[in-house]
Amino acid sequence: MLNTILSLFLLAGPSASNYDRIVTTIEQIAAQNPGTTKLLTIGISDKGIPIQALQIGNGPVNTLVVATHHGNEYGSTAVAMGVADALAKKPVDGQTVFVVPVLNTGGYNQNNRYESNLNSSFDPNRDYPGPCVSGQSYNLKSTKSLADFIEQKNIVTSATLHTFWPAVVYPWGISTSDLSTPNDAQFLKLTKAATEESHYQVGNNTEVLYPADGTFEDYAYWKHGVWSLLFELGFSHTPDQTAVKNMIDANIPGIRRFLEQAPTTRAAQHGFSGKCETRLLQRMWLE
Repeated sequence: MLNTILSLFLLAGPSASNYDRIVTTIEQIAAQNPGTTKLLTIGISDKGIPIQALQIGNGPVNTLVVATHHGNEYGSTAVAMGVADALAKKPVDGQTVFVVPVLNTGGYNQNNRYESNLNSSFDPNRDYPGPCVSGQSYNLKSTKSLADFIEQKNIVTSATLHTFWPAVVYPWGISTSDLSTPNDAQFLKLTKAATEESHYQVGNNTEVLYPADGTFEDYAYWKHGVWSLLFELGFSHTPDQTAVKNMIDANIPGIRRFLEQAPTTRAAQHGFSGKCETRLLQRMWLE
């Protein structure tokens, strides 16, 4: 199945970004592993495209791997597909894992970071509520569907996959200098477990990357206490097939280990009591 997955990403650009081919491959994984998998739809995009997921295992703890908030980050799709295939063959003990290979289906088909509703385009990973968010959230049906899904399924742990900076980071990633959470020690332990093979940089999201309000990873932790890590994969938004394979090989073991070692209940303390500083966002856009 790995060769099938890699064949989806022979070229960069729109030819590598056909969502129908991703759905077909998910269906193949399910057909090859009928005892451990189940196909499901988590919602419908603004363009009327079903957002497909693969349910793997039947344990009491529900966990999530979601890729491609940004439609041009097809490397994250490839890793999610690799995770789905690997976990279908050997599910995580005690867990039901939901893998969403592409959240931004419209952007994926167009090789576009953004996603459109009927009126405008939005960055899906700035479309969630959060402690420093101002203005309207859930402009997109996809983000609202995912938010509803993690609440309905009582998701305990989530890995959200992006490209292109090699890092695994934890909250907060918002516009604040008050970056500490009540769970920093646990988060740091989990990021180290997730990077034993990849040797990616680990740490706080804002410190390692940059502040961004309205992201899924901060929303899931802030709203629900989900043990939420952001995986920034590889070194390019347009990896070739060799780079895609390296991303899959380097990250599947770490993602499995993260799921295995994360707590089996949501964090009891997960609120934000610091001060928001929009000037940090302004500085980020200038850099």
